[in-house]
Amino acid sequence: MPVITLPDGSQRPYPKPVTVAEVAADIGPGLARAALAGRVNDRLVDTSFQITDDARVAIVTDRDPAGVEILRHSTAHLLAHAVKELYPEAQVTIGPVIEDGFYYDFAYKRGFTEEDLRKIEARMSEIVKRNYPVAREVMPRDAAAKFFRSQGEEYKAKIIEAIPANEDISLYRQGEFVDLCRGPHVPSTGKLRAFKLMKTAGAYWRGDPKNEMLTRVYGTAWANDEQLKSYLHRIEEAEKRDHRKLGRQLDLFHMQEEAPGMVFWHEPGWRLYQTIVQYMSELWRGHGYREIRTPQLVDRSLWERSGHWEKFHSDMFITESEKRLYAIKPMNCPCHIQVYNQGLKSYRDLPLRLAEFGACHRNEQSGALHGLMRVRGFVQDDAHIFCTEDQMQAEISAFIDMLHKVYSDFGYKDITYKLSTRPVNRLGSDDMWDKAEHALEQALNSKGLPWDLQPGEGSFYGPKIEFSLKDSLGRVWQCGTIQVDYNMPQRLEATYVAEDGGKRTPVMLHRAILGSIERFIGILIEEYAGAFPPWLAPVQAVVLTITDQQADYAQRVAETLRDAGFRIEADLRNEKIGFKIREHTLRRVPYLLVIGKREALDGTLAVRTRKGEDLGSMTPAIFSERLTREIASRGVNFLEEQQHRVG
Repeated sequence: MPVITLPDGSQRPYPKPVTVAEVAADIGPGLARAALAGRVNDRLVDTSFQITDDARVAIVTDRDPAGVEILRHSTAHLLAHAVKELYPEAQVTIGPVIEDGFYYDFAYKRGFTEEDLRKIEARMSEIVKRNYPVAREVMPRDAAAKFFRSQGEEYKAKIIEAIPANEDISLYRQGEFVDLCRGPHVPSTGKLRAFKLMKTAGAYWRGDPKNEMLTRVYGTAWANDEQLKSYLHRIEEAEKRDHRKLGRQLDLFHMQEEAPGMVFWHEPGWRLYQTIVQYMSELWRGHGYREIRTPQLVDRSLWERSGHWEKFHSDMFITESEKRLYAIKPMNCPCHIQVYNQGLKSYRDLPLRLAEFGACHRNEQSGALHGLMRVRGFVQDDAHIFCTEDQMQAEISAFIDMLHKVYSDFGYKDITYKLSTRPVNRLGSDDMWDKAEHALEQALNSKGLPWDLQPGEGSFYGPKIEFSLKDSLGRVWQCGTIQVDYNMPQRLEATYVAEDGGKRTPVMLHRAILGSIERFIGILIEEYAGAFPPWLAPVQAVVLTITDQQADYAQRVAETLRDAGFRIEADLRNEKIGFKIREHTLRRVPYLLVIGKREALDGTLAVRTRKGEDLGSMTPAIFSERLTREIASRGVNFLEEQQHRVG
């Protein structure tokens, strides 16, 4: 007689084995209708799973993240079911869950058109209305392979034949459609109501370019129509904000095939880039960092000593000169130790903070490149802190404070924290890893910050904290990091003279706030939809004339504002003022300073914002004061409430 322990601690005895669905029905009819799966002793199972012994049981609904994942996985099967009904000659391969949705790969010679996707989606809705029960079946491996081969499903048979011969195979049936899967799945197709097919793409079988090309169909699925509509709205907004499109539209940058993964910065984009660099450089100086510069080409021997050659040499760009192999540096840390090693260091010299806008290159796969978000050439706001063990906590804490200020200045308040601990393949002793992981955990806890653990996700030389930003569309971007490293300073013979006169190896803290500046700018472009706050805007204001008669005054105003340190342009063209206003509004210039006959006589400006708000007339001096205060406010949006956010 099994005794079921529920999440609230209450217990329910049953006179005979019971299914998860029966437990849900016993609790209440509402839960029975909502049940998608169950957790039995922390294992996800179907609602049809039979419980024979005492167990801890929780009912999984669409309010549970695991429930949403089950909905998505089941919708991938629904997609395959619809494809097989419409296009019987198509072969199904794999269909996993991905972030916000799923995909399924099909072997189908002609591929699928947009019209095909509409037909498939309509057939999926029909199958939902049929409300087929979804039932799990088990077959011996060889029998399962034979079954799928008899159905013309060669890819499924190959997947099964790669499984050990003594294992049984889990299958799921809905109507006449049978698919290979370990599950769990929803109880019936009627549970799948909020979904949409998004796009198709090419994909190699098993991800190997040597294999045949398949057709991948991407879709999304949610608990209800409201969540689906919200997601589709976010996708629509994301497309409008695509940094690649805005990069061209706002003349910020471009990329081209002759230099894959490398950025061609145009003047407005380079102004934005330099504004960020100058801001970070000032901040470094204020926090006791020494800015340095290290070489781009470094002999292979240094990368071997640091441990990077063994781990990352396939990602490095290699060149040869005079029978010596060099790598274009993919990271800066070994070079920073070389700067540290110049001259004898004492404990009195520590902590020593070395910072660099370090240009790095990594040989990313061409298929992974994506605008500014994934490049081969990038610059990091990189720094390394050399300190004693006693100084480590204070340095980590000070770094977190600085990181919070930077993110706040750029307009980000929602930050997530993840502690990544020792991987299987790592350098150094367990004692070193214990101390390093404890230091990071203590720093997070001392500041009362909520954090998640990522076991095994640390770097090969040390654990790390990852800092991620949530943008206005709810997307999460991992940017900052701090890593504790006992190993690389030891490998590269960094030492200092301790207070007792003995030699010690310093602790090395690897840290970055923005990460790749290129990627961070891509994130900013999409966050602000190109409408940067004035302190970041490549052009902060444009002086516009209504007629040629105001040209001299407009030039004087522009020069005065430029002399005050602002990024100002003057548009003196013989064009209608409405045309000029529209053009510079599309360029996302924060302020439009209109000068007509009255303004020229009065020595004033008619000030408009890019949102079309008329701020009235003011003198150049008053406007200068206003802009100065707004720039000083950084991302706090001192005078202009940003309208780009969507909730």
